Amino acid sequence: MSTLDGKRILVTGAGSGIGRAGARLFAARGAELVLVGRRLDALRETLPTARHVALDHADETAVATFARDCPPLDGLFLNAGQFASGTVTDTPVAVFDAMWAANVRGPWLLCHHLGPRMRDGGSVVLTGSTLGIRAVPGTAAYAVAKAGLHHLARVLAVEWAPRGIRCNAIAPGPVLTPMLQARIDTSADPAAMRQALAQVNPLRRLGREEEIAALAAHLLADESTWTTGTVIPCDGGATAAAS
Repeated sequence: MSTLDGKRILVTGAGSGIGRAGARLFAARGAELVLVGRRLDALRETLPTARHVALDHADETAVATFARDCPPLDGLFLNAGQFASGTVTDTPVAVFDAMWAANVRGPWLLCHHLGPRMRDGGSVVLTGSTLGIRAVPGTAAYAVAKAGLHHLARVLAVEWAPRGIRCNAIAPGPVLTPMLQARIDTSADPAAMRQALAQVNPLRRLGREEEIAALAAHLLADESTWTTGTVIPCDGGATAAAS
């Protein structure tokens, strides 16, 4: 089991879904946490010793101010993001801009301003998506943004290697988070949509938040010190089956 004893880790999107699962797991494995999100009330009760921060990670002034007061960090789990459906031709430019801000600009700004706060030998984990690997119609703006995030992980891995800082991205397939559940619930046929999402991978099920969090914990821990610059699908085999 990956130990995170003595490591101070920042988690974005910590109020829900994969970020919340990560925060709980990292704490259980000994990490000191800085939690960033919009809905942190429940975590304040279960993780009262963590530092809780409300922050729009796409707002450079806010991120710069936060970074100046942030204590030194051993790890970043940059998980916050947003999803929107639509093709290239029917997606409004404003929606594209929103996807880029949430999924690329925000992580970029955090890395830009928190880089000096990272201790040598640290680790960065970005939450991407298999939609940033596979071309799936109707996910254009989100997919392009996640592909950009994947490449940010690769560039950071090379640029920060002299400091011994590793950077990797996890590319989950459909994971049953509150965000995905809301999409299912508001679809024309929720049962059919859930079944269709589960059928895209050989394991024939949706992923669990805890499964992504466990991979993130491994990448943040010292046991993965030879792993950097990678984009790791965590998708029940969907990427392998499609290749």
